[in-house]
Amino acid sequence: MRLRLRQFRPRTGPHEYRIVQPRRPLRHTSLSAPEPIGLLLGDHDGLNQLAGLFSFAAYSRHTIVHVPLRDGVPPDEGWGERVDLVLAHDSAGLRASQWPELRRRLTRGTPLTVRTDEARTARDMESWRARRSHADARDELRHATHARTLFLFGTRDLFVEMATAFAYAAGWGPLEKHAANGHMAFMTAFTLAEPPGTGGHPLEVDICFKPYPPYAHFKRPGAPKRPRELRTPVG
Repeated sequence: MRLRLRQFRPRTGPHEYRIVQPRRPLRHTSLSAPEPIGLLLGDHDGLNQLAGLFSFAAYSRHTIVHVPLRDGVPPDEGWGERVDLVLAHDSAGLRASQWPELRRRLTRGTPLTVRTDEARTARDMESWRARRSHADARDELRHATHARTLFLFGTRDLFVEMATAFAYAAGWGPLEKHAANGHMAFMTAFTLAEPPGTGGHPLEVDICFKPYPPYAHFKRPGAPKRPRELRTPVG
């Protein structure tokens, strides 16, 4: 997949960070923070773009991926306050408390185009499936919510798994029975690491497909075409 991004190199003190954003906003995709259940609601384009962004993040250990999602078209379903999304490896050295200052510095970006390798992502996902059942393969997505932003801190394997989940949601969501009527369709969910001793409901984010309105434009793949209105000539 080709991703058109914008790249920034803000500094805080002696540290320089590499931050990328999608060049084009994901207008029909929204995210609410997990309290304890969050919701990521997107159309085909938004979910597909997120699959590519997670794949890019998986293999870019020193790059922070920022996906602005607060200012898109407000969804007519869902719950919670909308937040942005940030993906980072531990090696990027990002702390959630630093983000407001860094975000203010994202003013002069340069265009960047990258390509993701779906075949490599699929191979690494199969390898991760084979290893994650072992006792020593217990990676979990760490998270924080700060400054109206959900931060996901993970490893290559975890971001590859997320890329696969979003690709599944983008590909199969339009086939869901009620999608043509504009209803959101639950596709999958991802769980988040809980702080020790918290207990209670597991933290998770549901991934749902929803076509963008007006829903008359949307047609499920494989569905028959709507017949054109016949017009009787006048005169």
